[in-house]
Amino acid sequence: MFENIRLSFQGIWSHKMRSFLTMLGIIIGIAAIIAIVSTIKGTNEQIKQNLIGSGENTVEINLYQGDWQYEMEYNGIPQGVPLVTENVLDQIRDISNVRNVSSYLSRQDYNGVFYQNTPLSGGYVRGVDSSYFDTCNYIVQKGRGFVEADYQTYRKVAILDGDSADALFQGEDPIGRTIEIQQEPFTVVGIVTKAKVFEPVINSIDEYNTYFSEGTAGSIYVPNTTWPVIYQYDEPQNVVIRTDSTDSMTKAGKECADLLNSFLSTKDETIRYKAKDLLEQAQQIQELSGSTNRMLIWIAGISLIVGGIGVMNIMLVSVTERTQEIGLKKAIGARKSKILGQFLTEAAVLTSLGGLFGVIVGIVLAEIISYISTTPVAISVPAAVGAVAFSMVIGIVFGVFPSYKAANLNPIDALRHE
Repeated sequence: MFENIRLSFQGIWSHKMRSFLTMLGIIIGIAAIIAIVSTIKGTNEQIKQNLIGSGENTVEINLYQGDWQYEMEYNGIPQGVPLVTENVLDQIRDISNVRNVSSYLSRQDYNGVFYQNTPLSGGYVRGVDSSYFDTCNYIVQKGRGFVEADYQTYRKVAILDGDSADALFQGEDPIGRTIEIQQEPFTVVGIVTKAKVFEPVINSIDEYNTYFSEGTAGSIYVPNTTWPVIYQYDEPQNVVIRTDSTDSMTKAGKECADLLNSFLSTKDETIRYKAKDLLEQAQQIQELSGSTNRMLIWIAGISLIVGGIGVMNIMLVSVTERTQEIGLKKAIGARKSKILGQFLTEAAVLTSLGGLFGVIVGIVLAEIISYISTTPVAISVPAAVGAVAFSMVIGIVFGVFPSYKAANLNPIDALRHE
């Protein structure tokens, strides 16, 4: 085997230009596939991060009626939907891959939140527990967060995010000011922001609507114990979980929804908890371009077939040129298998070198595409290894016929060949 490989490199080196031109089809095909796969993988990761955020890994589990999130303001409190107790939250914490969990209440308020005469139309009011900000990866930017006394003494205090603070106070310092929520006064004690600020890349109005479906009016947070002061008692809660990785979000979210649904006793079977699966949304967006991407890979694969035909052609030429050499080897006792192995090895080495150069060219090409079009790339190591292996297979497949022809030459005729 090693002797065959040595002879293969010797033959390739002695015909450098011919060998390079033979490898060119393989190089182009492999380079195209590596560049396409790297661009696809990079774009898919960008889509995933745009929807989910950079390392946030949170999943919201909300109450739905059919395909729409349950509207408490219009439908009232549903029958047979129990509160999410601490015991239920402990069971959710025991779900595999769940690292933190929180329950909260939420309403989108169009005409009930004011600072003096300034409204927060379309903003969200959320009644949160003590672990909500930690679960959702918020940090206090200014002022303070909620303390245990806020929950125990039913203090009417509120925390704003940046959007709601800008909308209501328009540059003024909101700390210590009083806002009205459903005509009840609440004192602003803090402003929170995401610990990891992630801005998605927006290329179209459709992407904007996808990534910012909840609008930008902002949110106001109050202790969940004060929720009945402004809205109704015993409203069903939502749940948010944080998982240990992005890839575990779908599974953990569905398991959490199934657990919450197991406690329902409502007669309306359309009322169910569902996970807001952003990872699934990302996968759906990725699949939209999947057929086009596969077509591009198939087109690039055609050049590999062309390259394989080139290998077969040059190996047939090589057999013709070395007919007397083959006859001499057979005359002194070389078996068919030895001749077959030598030519197959030469074809495999030739295409493997082409595959290796193709991977290098493909990586460089992917980086150039990324630089010119600002499209992210992610080099796929399995794709690179697979491409080299595939090029070797092409060499073996297309080298079989020339090798078989060489192995079956009649030694007498071969020696007499001129």
